[in-house]
Amino acid sequence: LPVKKKPRTFYSAEQLGELEKMFQEDHYPDNEKRREIAAVVGVTPQRILVWFQNRRAKWRKLEKLSMKGDRKYPTSSA
Repeated sequence: LPVKKKPRTFYSAEQLGELEKMFQEDHYPDNEKRREIAAVVGVTPQRILVWFQNRRAKWRKLEKLSMKGDRKYPTSSA
């Protein structure tokens, strides 16, 4: 049997703003915090879990890229 994928969740600008604000406060919200965020944003806690997983992956990728850039173009200390 084929595995049914969940339909993609699209977030409004307001929802994304709230999620980004929460991400700045805590990259790893616990179960209770995810439920609170879900209530505020208006999606399921499972969607919040996935959003944070994806956002952390994006954050790590950006961190890695910024570190690479720092080595490529070192700033002079003079």
